[in-house]
Amino acid sequence: MDQTSLYPLRFEPIYEYRLWGGRRLANLLTAPLHADGPIGEAWILSDRDDHASRVVNGSLRGKTIRDLMEEFREPLMGRLAVRFERFPLLLKFLDAHQMLSVQVHPGYAHAPQPANETAKTEAWVVLEAEKQSLIYAGLLPGTTEEILWSSLANGTLADHLAQIVPKPGDAVFIPAGTVHSLGGDVVVFEVQQNSDTTFRLYDWGHVDTKTGQPRELQVDQALACIDFVDGAAGLVTPMVEAETPVKREKLFDCEAFRLWRTRGELPFTVGAEGVPRMLLCAEGSGQIEHSGDAHAVRKGEVWLLPAVVGACTFRPSSDVNLLEIAIPEDSAGGQKRVGSQAKSAV
Repeated sequence: MDQTSLYPLRFEPIYEYRLWGGRRLANLLTAPLHADGPIGEAWILSDRDDHASRVVNGSLRGKTIRDLMEEFREPLMGRLAVRFERFPLLLKFLDAHQMLSVQVHPGYAHAPQPANETAKTEAWVVLEAEKQSLIYAGLLPGTTEEILWSSLANGTLADHLAQIVPKPGDAVFIPAGTVHSLGGDVVVFEVQQNSDTTFRLYDWGHVDTKTGQPRELQVDQALACIDFVDGAAGLVTPMVEAETPVKREKLFDCEAFRLWRTRGELPFTVGAEGVPRMLLCAEGSGQIEHSGDAHAVRKGEVWLLPAVVGACTFRPSSDVNLLEIAIPEDSAGGQKRVGSQAKSAV
């Protein structure tokens, strides 16, 4: 296959049982859920050995993202090809019916070695929320390790966490080292570094119905990872970059990823020359136009535009809400929350 044979790629979601999950992803994705039980996550672009996303459209149908990275890395990744052996981002939907564990993801200093894990900075875009929905992101000012130890002993940990009452459209940044959780029937899109390392600090007394046992905690590892001084986590203020022909906002800009939201009814450009881009259709529908072909895009679908595809036209069928994700070419500058421009080390 020559380089010009790559085309916009769509992937099949991988559903994951989670004791805190629900069934709301059936309203977002067209692929049917498992027959029963709570589904907490849909992995929609994942280059991991145990969760390898598969292409479901075109001549590459059945190929995994791992296959593509091995066979077509240069046309897929373009100028980023020399930097990454694995696709560096992991995209998911989360349906948190109950509260997730209060958890921490490690920065580079605490990432497991030699397990080939990276640090894990992530971000959420809220798609659905109810009156009882909650997000915890970061510690309240003045919270110390000693205070956290005491709160774990007396069950008051939540009193020391920064709380957000989410609404659809909210954007929340979770740098590595941030204590966080969410739940109460909230559905989010998640973009993160390609890591599956989580240290549980507290689990709300959950018991896994499959085992009849509480889940394991990793309190020492979690406390070792926490950034007690950073203020970058939390709700972000979108930066409006354009109002016409459609509204385009930048939600996140950190060394691991960038994410824009575009809303409107008129055609607009997606993708970029020489680098890959990812698209998520959060609302509405439309089509990606490339090399004379039109690829129909529906709500809940994630598409990967290989670097060789370059810029394309997205033509909405009606009012659309499209998220576009980029891998930065320049990783300098640390992590930033777009709204405040606060920074922290990974």
